[in-house]
Amino acid sequence: MLTASQLRAGIAIRVEGVLYKIVEAEYHSGQGKMGGVAHAKLQNVETGTVRERRFRADEVIEEIVPERQNLQFLYRDEDLSYFMHPETFEQIPVESAVLGRAAAFLVDGMTVPIEFVAGRPIGLIFPDIVDVKVAETAPPAHTQGGSNVWKEARLENGLTLQVPPFIAPGELIRVEVARGTYVERAKTTKR
Repeated sequence: MLTASQLRAGIAIRVEGVLYKIVEAEYHSGQGKMGGVAHAKLQNVETGTVRERRFRADEVIEEIVPERQNLQFLYRDEDLSYFMHPETFEQIPVESAVLGRAAAFLVDGMTVPIEFVAGRPIGLIFPDIVDVKVAETAPPAHTQGGSNVWKEARLENGLTLQVPPFIAPGELIRVEVARGTYVERAKTTKR
């Protein structure tokens, strides 16, 4: 059991009989007689819908501890991503909506931990920042009155994002997965 101040992103909870995964959580402590309150963004595991909810500081919330399995990513089609259990070779389909934005950064053969509750996949553990190769870039776009110059780049996984003008096709860049934004050039090791 958890209290409102212990809510964190990535935790699975059961509220009013429905299983949710916490997308975002923020706790505000109260002052004087006012108790604290936690604001949380919850994703329904069954439907994938996201809702916001407030929890009182003294409210007790049921935490569900998911089972983690390291699975190998095989391929994806329109709605599903397919993973393989490395020991049993069983193929497990996971809805791309459950994986979120991280689904676009999966590479064939990559092994990732997938979380299951009652035999149902509820998400995957993925790094916050990943290195991705730039496939092509557009000419820099100047904005009126702005001092920053950015240009559009298409990554090898098909995503497009804004990058600085010095980024060229074929370079590795670091991308924040949750927002899909450029962070920096990836460091290359020289021998």
